Amino acid sequence: MCRKDDSSFCFAMGILAGVAGGIIAGVLFAPKPGAESRRELKEAFDEFKEKYSPEVIQAKEQAMCAIKRSKEKIEDAYSKFNEYLKAKQMAKAKNNETNVEEM
Repeated sequence: MCRKDDSSFCFAMGILAGVAGGIIAGVLFAPKPGAESRRELKEAFDEFKEKYSPEVIQAKEQAMCAIKRSKEKIEDAYSKFNEYLKAKQMAKAKNNETNVEEM
């Protein structure tokens, strides 16, 4: 689903990053043995994945659309810049040709 409104995408990514960061920080700073912390982190991740899977898929689709739009804009700008350089070279060559004829 490709949207032109990127603010919802940014908001969703911010929420996901905040939730994930909070879970990870909470588990890592808890005073528990490493094996237990890793188990809890895995459980929290699995729960997060089940609960927010549609949102993650939607965020991924929006990210891919944003990347595609950015790529198209960059390619368009590159093409225009290339055309500009060619026009400058042609103008310079024409100017040199005119200067040679005047001699």
